[in-house]
Amino acid sequence: MRPTAKDLAEAAGVSLATVDRVLNDRPNVSEKAARLVNEAIGRIGFVRNPAAVNLARNRTYRFRFVLPLAGDQYLQELMAQVAEAREALHGDLTDIDVAQLPVSDPHALAKYLSALDPEQVDGVAIMAPESPQVRDAMARLIERGIKVVQFLSGQEKLPTADFVGVDNFAAGATAGKIVGRFLGNRTGKIMVVADTMMAQDSIERRLGFDSIVNQQFPNLVSLPSLETYGDERRARLVIRRLLENHPDVRAVYVLSSEARVPLIAIEEVQDPRALTIVVHERTPFNEGALKDDRIDAIIAQDPSHAVRSAIRIMRARLEQRELIASQEKIRIEVLLKENL
Repeated sequence: MRPTAKDLAEAAGVSLATVDRVLNDRPNVSEKAARLVNEAIGRIGFVRNPAAVNLARNRTYRFRFVLPLAGDQYLQELMAQVAEAREALHGDLTDIDVAQLPVSDPHALAKYLSALDPEQVDGVAIMAPESPQVRDAMARLIERGIKVVQFLSGQEKLPTADFVGVDNFAAGATAGKIVGRFLGNRTGKIMVVADTMMAQDSIERRLGFDSIVNQQFPNLVSLPSLETYGDERRARLVIRRLLENHPDVRAVYVLSSEARVPLIAIEEVQDPRALTIVVHERTPFNEGALKDDRIDAIIAQDPSHAVRSAIRIMRARLEQRELIASQEKIRIEVLLKENL
């Protein structure tokens, strides 16, 4: 069995109270007692169990998800999964809440993150577009002892923060392969639609998509990305203009997580069934469109897995435990009408 604190006290020849003070960096411990305890730790293979300590002290973990203020069905699904996790873990001394912010304003988001108090929040999972302001604010959170998870959308050059989500380059490459295979030898253009190309996940998906289309399907041309900024009116305008000016568009790739507005905009110009359309994320709208052949494939990641993984990672970091890498890997799912 794993050595206990009592075993450690006996091996070091000190009291249990002294062991507790050494393990928790409390004052009033002599150098000799600290040395005896630390030597005994190595000798008997004692491993401190922070989870048990927290349970004994009735400590509650305090985690927060920072999510966009504006969004559509996929954001609603994420919110539902966070709420479900909050209920499930409430009895496990874990409090989870959500803050929704206008993530399109990096200065405001950075200001909010900078004001977080380590005495009030133990960990945050942040879903936000890449920006120097947000990246620096997240780095400062880590320096102050708050555990940080980049949630679904990461920040470039922030290796000290964990990331939860799919490999977005691979997800984009998967979309490119599907579009190319579905179109076969047909020549034509591909319309690419995004909420914003400021987001790291959008950039990586676009790079992955282009890497496959350019290398393997020379009969196809990917047009510059259309950015809708989540604005339905703008989406209808820019999509209408592109389809009218490029009658040889054969396929559409919606690389953001919300496809409802782009697809409605396409339907106002032409029948989407005449196009090969690949989108991201499983939402009620996307499922319905897949069933009636308005889209051809969904590239998805399980939102419930992502939420649970973010919570497990923050807790493991607080308890100084190693992560189980295979458990936290979010896999790319390809959904067709036939396997929905």
